[in-house]
Amino acid sequence: MTQQPETLHYAVSVVGKDRPGIVAAITEGFFHLGCNIADSSCTMLAGEFAMILIVSHPRPFSKTRLMDELKPSCDRLGMSLAVRSLANDEVHRQEAEGEICLVSVYGADQPGIVFRVTRELARQGINITDLTTKLIGTREEPVYVMMLEAALPDGQTPELLENLLEKLKKELNVEISVRIVTPVSL
Repeated sequence: MTQQPETLHYAVSVVGKDRPGIVAAITEGFFHLGCNIADSSCTMLAGEFAMILIVSHPRPFSKTRLMDELKPSCDRLGMSLAVRSLANDEVHRQEAEGEICLVSVYGADQPGIVFRVTRELARQGINITDLTTKLIGTREEPVYVMMLEAALPDGQTPELLENLLEKLKKELNVEISVRIVTPVSL
């Protein structure tokens, strides 16, 4: 039985002004190197594009080689690049424990919404697995929207969480709802 070569893993982040072709340029570099993209997230934030990827490559390979391949594309696109080597114990895919729910927050834009809601979730031992915010509405009447995906610990239910957030909802004068995300089987 042949032993598989040890695989190296890297966290790669790229940030810069949004434009078409960023994902193609960066992933082309991974393709040329023979890297596998295990996990990724990309988004546009106020005209900036951000992507973070977890990539792997069998040994022998180096972080320097990865940087050397990606840097020209990043420079050409005006993007910043960061690469971090991951230890073996950092690369095991970890699914969130507990039932997954979606927490949505809508209200007048004001400082502290993200902090106050996430602080309360942390106090309840709730792990946030994804968070997105954006302003909608008009310049005169902006509406702040925050969507959180979170893993509820044992004993916590969406109804209990919504009740716990009721005081905060009134203090911030926002709408907060919590619902279960039904997993889809492939």
